[in-house]
Amino acid sequence: MNGGFRAPSTGTVVKAVLFDVFGTVVDWRTGVAGAVREFASEHELALDPESFADSWRGRYVPSTARVRGGEREFVSLDVLHRENLEGTLAESGFDPNDFAPEVLDRLALAWHVLPPWPDSVAGIAELRRHYIVGPLSNGNTALLLDMAKAAGLPWDLILGSDVSRAYKPDPMAYRGPAAFLGIEPAEIMLVAAHPMDLTGARAAGLATAYVPRPAEYGEQSGHVAAPGGDWDVVATSITGLAARM
Repeated sequence: MNGGFRAPSTGTVVKAVLFDVFGTVVDWRTGVAGAVREFASEHELALDPESFADSWRGRYVPSTARVRGGEREFVSLDVLHRENLEGTLAESGFDPNDFAPEVLDRLALAWHVLPPWPDSVAGIAELRRHYIVGPLSNGNTALLLDMAKAAGLPWDLILGSDVSRAYKPDPMAYRGPAAFLGIEPAEIMLVAAHPMDLTGARAAGLATAYVPRPAEYGEQSGHVAAPGGDWDVVATSITGLAARM
């Protein structure tokens, strides 16, 4: 399977198009805020769902950095999300011990059922006609599988971070999938909405495609998406990326 696109940065024909997921393929903020809204209503809590979702997400990078830095053994993103939920509750003025563990477990599963951006399913399906497609995410396999089922994401394969046991931007997180696919890192293109992720992929020898998501932090956030690098492809949507390739 070969779409024939030769990446300028690697000089190599791309065989697999793999995706960052949170923010690039799915709208994590809308999905998580919706689950938090239901949780707050059920327990009569005065909290802002969007702000809570932002704070919960804000703990993500520091928690994965502690794993990358060797401060703790590798644990799945499910474990980190659950721990970070308790931290976010405490930061918001609520004692996590006031809630039954199974209640918080259920809320933490919000990250498993996030809605796709409107162009994601169609764009991935089109790319799948010519390339191997799958996630290259810090999400663990069970999380990404549930998400694919819920959102209808037509992946060819799912290799979570628990397979490589590495979190981006660790080079092994980017190169690990190549070994499982039996191809070279240069034959993989990472698609992401985050320049930092693309920088890590390029340093690991992958081709790169930038698809900005200016609404990732909300339509009124004022967030400005900037390419931040000379990527192999820049497109405004995944369907646009498929047309370019």
